Amino acid sequence: MQFIRQKIYTALNGNIPNISGDTVSVFNRVPRNADTPYVWIYSTTTNEINQNAQNFCLECVTRIECVTRFDSDIGGDLDVNTLVSEVLYLLRTRSSGYFDLSANNFNVYMNVLDSVNYEQLDKDDHTYFIGVIELATRVEQTS
Repeated sequence: MQFIRQKIYTALNGNIPNISGDTVSVFNRVPRNADTPYVWIYSTTTNEINQNAQNFCLECVTRIECVTRFDSDIGGDLDVNTLVSEVLYLLRTRSSGYFDLSANNFNVYMNVLDSVNYEQLDKDDHTYFIGVIELATRVEQTS
């Protein structure tokens, strides 16, 4: 799981443009003083799949939260939709270009978008718009 998270972090960090022209911060752990927008990457589950005598295969699900914040009556959905699209553009591939984990003795053979869910949190001072991406990566141990 840690190898996949590192590849996701490397792919996203410094590569997601903000509407203002800066880049969006990417975190493995969000600091209390983090400015929005930001992207938060964390692991959710690891399951053994395709059990047989020759292969050790895992499905690792990583959650990527895209967070924006606006004054209560402005901004919102379009900004978080755009941020989610940028993240998916950098991470989602079909049959090639998967994360290279060969140095870690793993072969990535599938990278699937499980879901994208959106939520809106109204707080006293701001409204938060959050897009939650669940990315399932299937790996096979090579040695």
